[in-house]
Amino acid sequence: MKLNNYFYHWSYYTQTQKRGFIFLLLGFMLIQITLCLLVYYTNQTQPPDVIPQNIQVALQAELDSLNRLASKRKDTIYPFNPNYISDYKGFFLELSTEEIDRLLAFRATNQIITSTSDFQKVTGVSEEWIQKYSPYFVFYAKAKMQKTQVNTTIATKNAPSNQGLLPMQDINGTTAEHLQLIRGIGPALSKRIIDDRDKWGGYVHMDQLKFVYGLSEEVISLLFQQFAVLNAPQINPVDLNEAGVDELKNIPYLNYFLAREIVKYRSLHGDFVNKEQLREIEKIPLDRIHIISLYLKIRN
Repeated sequence: MKLNNYFYHWSYYTQTQKRGFIFLLLGFMLIQITLCLLVYYTNQTQPPDVIPQNIQVALQAELDSLNRLASKRKDTIYPFNPNYISDYKGFFLELSTEEIDRLLAFRATNQIITSTSDFQKVTGVSEEWIQKYSPYFVFYAKAKMQKTQVNTTIATKNAPSNQGLLPMQDINGTTAEHLQLIRGIGPALSKRIIDDRDKWGGYVHMDQLKFVYGLSEEVISLLFQQFAVLNAPQINPVDLNEAGVDELKNIPYLNYFLAREIVKYRSLHGDFVNKEQLREIEKIPLDRIHIISLYLKIRN
């Protein structure tokens, strides 16, 4: 449709239409001005996005208090037997590499340090070091541990020089109370060791202690010094080339999945020639093979 040539001329519209256009334009401008003023005054009346001064002062005071406590804090040092200072602990105790090496060389001769003065002679540490760390020294007293009575006497740093470690005990015959004589072992860990031992019917190798959850390397080292497998449990080894999944899965540190993998390997490659072939089984715990092997036999 062709539009009228006068359509775009102001004179084309009636007075009513003209007033309508003017009121519409004024209404639109009024809305825009109202919205702008609303946004402006809203921003002016909103509280600033900052923490009030009184809260800032309180927070700063708390931070200052924490900083003062941190500056005065000292790393907690628990009493320890200096005979068993490792490289890591020696570094923590500010021992030099030479001093640690002297201690380790002395301990390699199966000798025991029994006093603070002996420790200083062996390692050559300074007098300042001795004054700082010797209050934490603890030397275990010799004691005879009876099956029905526990001697919990532990010597202090001023103990006589003829004192040493507790006598060697059978890990399979010891009690939770005996285990708690080892520094770092409390009721929870001693119970965990006993439960693990009972689970397997007794330990066949001292390395089984390494797999008890929660035992640190230092505690394990102390256990190795104090305990041994003196009375190993009776084992009926399972024939590695004849046993099925149900038999293999009951062996310590194996499970249904590993037992199935062993049987699968045997069916694909033939009978096992030696136990070292177990290392080729996928996901088998390599650090426990020497223990698993004790429960297995290979028929000649």
